[in-house]
Amino acid sequence: MSTPSRPPLPERAVDTTAEQPWPVRLLSMKIGEYVEKMSVLWVEGQVVQLTRRPGARTAYLTLRDPDVDMSLSVSIHVNALDAMPGPLGEGARVVLQAKPSFWTQRGSLMLDARQIRPVGVGELLARLEYLKRHLAQEGLFDRDRKQPLPFLPRRVGLVCGRASAAERDVVENALRRWPATRFEIRQVAVQGATAVTEVTAALAELDAHPEVDVVVIARGGGSVEDLLPFSNEAMLRAVAAARTPVVSAIGHDVDTPLLDLVADHRASTPTDAAKAIVPDAEAERAGVSAARDRARRALSGRLHHERRRLVELRSRPVLTDRGAFVRTQRDVVQALRDRAHRRVEAQLHRAHDHLAHLRFQVRALSPQSTLDRGYAIVQQPDGVVVTDPVDLEVGDLLRVRVARGDFGVRTVGTDDVPARR
Repeated sequence: MSTPSRPPLPERAVDTTAEQPWPVRLLSMKIGEYVEKMSVLWVEGQVVQLTRRPGARTAYLTLRDPDVDMSLSVSIHVNALDAMPGPLGEGARVVLQAKPSFWTQRGSLMLDARQIRPVGVGELLARLEYLKRHLAQEGLFDRDRKQPLPFLPRRVGLVCGRASAAERDVVENALRRWPATRFEIRQVAVQGATAVTEVTAALAELDAHPEVDVVVIARGGGSVEDLLPFSNEAMLRAVAAARTPVVSAIGHDVDTPLLDLVADHRASTPTDAAKAIVPDAEAERAGVSAARDRARRALSGRLHHERRRLVELRSRPVLTDRGAFVRTQRDVVQALRDRAHRRVEAQLHRAHDHLAHLRFQVRALSPQSTLDRGYAIVQQPDGVVVTDPVDLEVGDLLRVRVARGDFGVRTVGTDDVPARR
């Protein structure tokens, strides 16, 4: 029997399916063919590992991006290495001409280097100057975005090298100035291939610490190449984005990495950083003593001034005879009392006269005065005053009131009185 033929493999990756996949060898060859089409290029990076065996014609190195944790393997002929002006060491910045190649058996990408050149200090400085202008235009160096340092931080964050002199200078000088200073120290690589990532990670960790009020990034002096990590754009942006104030203490006075411009405070040396982050206890104590002395002198001067004013007041004539003022006031009070008494008496006299006038008017208008003039009041037994004779009958008993009493009478018939019907 004949073996059934297998269907042909897809020509393109987009045509592959679960039923018709590519084998690993085909994918590797496809990738190799694609990489092979790439042209020769120039690439820049930092050498982090160099392997050169005696007698071998090919050397191998790892080229790392100085800003991020990415690297590529590079193979280079030893003649190209020997053509460099100086020996190539780890951490050096280089540019190399290479052709990308893909090793199908290992499934790894490598660069086949043709030429390699060191990046000179002049070129590095030119790039730093360009980065400096670019960041300045973004406002990362502006003074108004810098945060003030706390007067007395609860805890000081310190990013420094492992067992470095910079750490010793910051810690010892800070404790000498303020013995109660507490530190949160992160020891990292401060030069080389991993310096940027380690310093940035330590800064992020200290920035998130709840008690760290200031972060110091410290390193001793060095060459331009040694201090390059502290002019790295990724680190500079991390410092600019930190919520905690950052102090840059890199190198000496003559060293000017870009970190000094981005940080909230620039210290010329690690020792100067210790002076910036904590106050001097002796100076503060002297300041408090001086303030206390000034306050004591001011209070003493004020008391002396007030005592002198009191003596001046007591020496005045009005206070020499202490009873003079009382006598004067007594005379004033007596005069007021006399005036008040006279005013009350005058009001009483006027009220008495007015009352007599009212009494005379009442008497003149009273019914008794009318009776005294000879008039009489005639009333019926029920008290009704008689005002018309027609209301009476013959024999009615009437009461007649005169000025000095009353008496009864009876009506009698006369011709003048008409009879009631």
